[in-house]
Amino acid sequence: LECLVEPSLLANIGSSVDGVVEEVGVDRGDRVKKGQVVARLRSGVEAAAVKLSQAQVEFAQRRAERNETLFKKQLISAQERDEMVTEVKLREEELNRNQETLALRTIVSPLDGVVIERKLAPGEFIRAEKSVVARLAQVNPLNVEVIAPASMFGSLRVGMTARVSLAPYYPGTYAAKVVVVDKVIDAASGTLGVRLQMPNPDNKIPAGLKCSVSFGR
Repeated sequence: LECLVEPSLLANIGSSVDGVVEEVGVDRGDRVKKGQVVARLRSGVEAAAVKLSQAQVEFAQRRAERNETLFKKQLISAQERDEMVTEVKLREEELNRNQETLALRTIVSPLDGVVIERKLAPGEFIRAEKSVVARLAQVNPLNVEVIAPASMFGSLRVGMTARVSLAPYYPGTYAAKVVVVDKVIDAASGTLGVRLQMPNPDNKIPAGLKCSVSFGR
């Protein structure tokens, strides 16, 4: 049967906050790892807020430590001590919030794959949940999409293996496993969709190739 090799996952990478792009660390064709920084937004204000919060936390902690000795000597009340301990916790929570806000200015890859397209450049404005910095594709494993005749419906099962031929692009055949067999048959064409997954270590095989597949008995 004829088939088509496709990425197992496509992702449009954007930002959850508005901002101006400071740098884009990838370009078309680059490989990326999950968690790798793809782009950064300008974050001077947010970074300054984190530094201020860190200083406030350190001051509150030193103040609480100094007054702990006074409390043990009964020179300050339990209420005063509790207020200082609470202030430390509040400052720490504020620091955590500012750190999270700063982290939103860094855009990371959600997958291992390759960059299909870079959309924005440094200096451009990005709008939250609308603008796209880059398009990524996960190509290990690869999806192999097959349109099979309806007569094969009963013989195709999830988990069965098949051999995929990529000739004339690559010699030999490659093992793939059935992961989806459509439960609805297209009445007009008398066919059903089947999806296989094929390992692609080192991203050696590109997506987009036409192929042929034979199913084991």
